[in-house]
Amino acid sequence: MDFDVAVIGGGSAGYSSASTAQSMGARVVIIDPGPLGGLCILKGCMPTKTILRSSDIMALMRRAKEFGIQSVDPQANLSDINDRKNKLIKEFADYRIEQLNDPRFTLIQEQAEFISPHEIRVGDNTLKAKSFIIATGSVIADYPIPGLEETGFVTSDDVLKMREAPESIIVLGAGAVAVELAQFLLRIGVKVTLLQRSSHILSTGDEDLARPVETRLREEGMDLYTGTKLLRAEKDEKNSVVYFQHEGKEKSVHAQLILQALGRRPNIDSLQLESAGVETRKGSITVDAKMKTSQPHIFAVGDVNGIHEVVHIAIQQGEVAGYNAMHPDNEREVDDRLKASVVFTDPAVASVGLSEKECQASKVSYLTASYSFDDHGKSMCLGETEGHVKLLCDPVSGKVLGGHIVGPEAGELIHEIITLMHFRGTVKDLAEIPHYHPTLAEILTYPAEELLEQLTGD
Repeated sequence: MDFDVAVIGGGSAGYSSASTAQSMGARVVIIDPGPLGGLCILKGCMPTKTILRSSDIMALMRRAKEFGIQSVDPQANLSDINDRKNKLIKEFADYRIEQLNDPRFTLIQEQAEFISPHEIRVGDNTLKAKSFIIATGSVIADYPIPGLEETGFVTSDDVLKMREAPESIIVLGAGAVAVELAQFLLRIGVKVTLLQRSSHILSTGDEDLARPVETRLREEGMDLYTGTKLLRAEKDEKNSVVYFQHEGKEKSVHAQLILQALGRRPNIDSLQLESAGVETRKGSITVDAKMKTSQPHIFAVGDVNGIHEVVHIAIQQGEVAGYNAMHPDNEREVDDRLKASVVFTDPAVASVGLSEKECQASKVSYLTASYSFDDHGKSMCLGETEGHVKLLCDPVSGKVLGGHIVGPEAGELIHEIITLMHFRGTVKDLAEIPHYHPTLAEILTYPAEELLEQLTGD
């Protein structure tokens, strides 16, 4: 039971780590108690995007008259939506399980816990490895709201298994998962009330990206409160009740269910990290840019380190950890310059690089310019005029520091800015790149041209 690299967790980050290390000659073991597949496939990215497709189509069908088509009144069948999701997720999970069972690896479906910095207990056995890579993902976090536990609530995991829609629901939280599921439920006919503690939804990003989404949610019938303080929850004769403070007054909302969507936390409770001497901070495993923990032979990748909880970043971190485990004298670092995120609401929100909040907090000088979709030809043709694009650049060189889109196909359009930033491009480059007309992508050239005129360099 001796290995070069032991990977704890078989999700996207874990598989990436294992595959990279094995390709460099390592004898690799993957330990995962199951179910195999990882958070993205089983409970995250893929199932949520599958069900969102159904509610997006419903929303577009309701707009038929706007496009000169006889109006329709679509009705959702949550059981059928769930069946479609399950079929697709099985395909994705089966493929990942096939990868994990590849004879290149040793796969052990057991719980792992450290008993020393160089040993872990796996079932009834002790396993040793030269390097360990922790990739156990995240779990839904608990929040101490008085009465919530006793009142009862559902989580995003539960919503993804629903076969019958509730009449009404209170959504606590307004991060990506919360707003995506809130809009899904709203569009399939559920009465939704969303309570957000911060002054706007999607609070980690800039305010101007959140406001168009808030406008759309309210237009579609959602009761959305921002700047709230959650006070307590309780049960009345028929419903669950949440009491909250808003604009200096205590208010309450009643609904059949409460969706607790206030966030996730690293899944590390069972690892016995103290036995390995691995340090944590605020519940996350601390790592450096090489993905090393406080123990140089132990790495942590993906959600467990709390850096940026998205799949493609987890995969990048896994590749770096797998490489560094085999090349201690020639280590690589993860470059977070291109950190990106997409929220699949309608309108969608996508970002890469620095936000204005981050520039201001770090005292990074920048110029910014925006352009609205309601003044853009292709988006007007599509009837998708909510939102805007925004670029941030260095005031002297014009190098693009960040890009942000709230509007149609934001998750696809953001890749033009990611590509530009990958090659360390400038607003001059973006303005000069030919763009086909009429397309959504050409809107990015307008703020680029505006910023080009403001540069102070030669």
